[in-house]
Amino acid sequence: MQGPYNLELQNDCTACPLRQDGRFCNVAAPALAAVNAAKFSTAYPGGATLFVEGEAPRGVFILCSGRAKLTTSSSEGKTLILRVAGPGEILGVSAAILGKPYEVSAETMEPSQVNFIRHADFLAILRAHPDVCMRAAEQLSAKYQQAQREVRSLGLSQTTSEKLARLILEWSVDGEQTARGIRVKVLLTHEEIGQMLGTTRETVTRLLGSFRRKRLIDVSGASVYVTQRDALQEMIGF
Repeated sequence: MQGPYNLELQNDCTACPLRQDGRFCNVAAPALAAVNAAKFSTAYPGGATLFVEGEAPRGVFILCSGRAKLTTSSSEGKTLILRVAGPGEILGVSAAILGKPYEVSAETMEPSQVNFIRHADFLAILRAHPDVCMRAAEQLSAKYQQAQREVRSLGLSQTTSEKLARLILEWSVDGEQTARGIRVKVLLTHEEIGQMLGTTRETVTRLLGSFRRKRLIDVSGASVYVTQRDALQEMIGF
């Protein structure tokens, strides 16, 4: 069904063509029926806040389409982007399971369909359907491993250029192979990339310009083409 923001909304999880391996909703029919009965589907524009760091957990958010950035902020107002979530991910699950406040804030980066399941309903589904528990555990484990990689990157990288090279390489894993190189669609601004790396917008702009002059990457609009992957890997000691 065509919905707001030109999104093709999928209101029935049991008939959704987007289900595939790796998505939270790719579970057995009884569990999927329980999720379908409990969820509330909403279309959000880009820049919409799903939940805020420190807020009591109202429930979990399943990102059906679109992307969302997860951020944390200091008392001085400095913001750090922890990661970008993609379709098929469930957000706020650790807070819901533990019954503790959301540890991050979540904001859509583009028009997105999000399914919301209330806290009590989500816990009931976990207790009744082991395969939903397993999907939640898989996603929590993947996030833990990603956090470990990020800590390693931030802690062991010697320069901001190394951190940027590592970030581009991580993006390129899911990129599209083209004649110009591996195409990566980047929805983040230079300021947001700086928030991921703990640096300034000006530094990101300067380093991307340097990478382009060295022909490590090429940029066209929102697309970044990784033209010399091996050279980027050498920068971070792969």
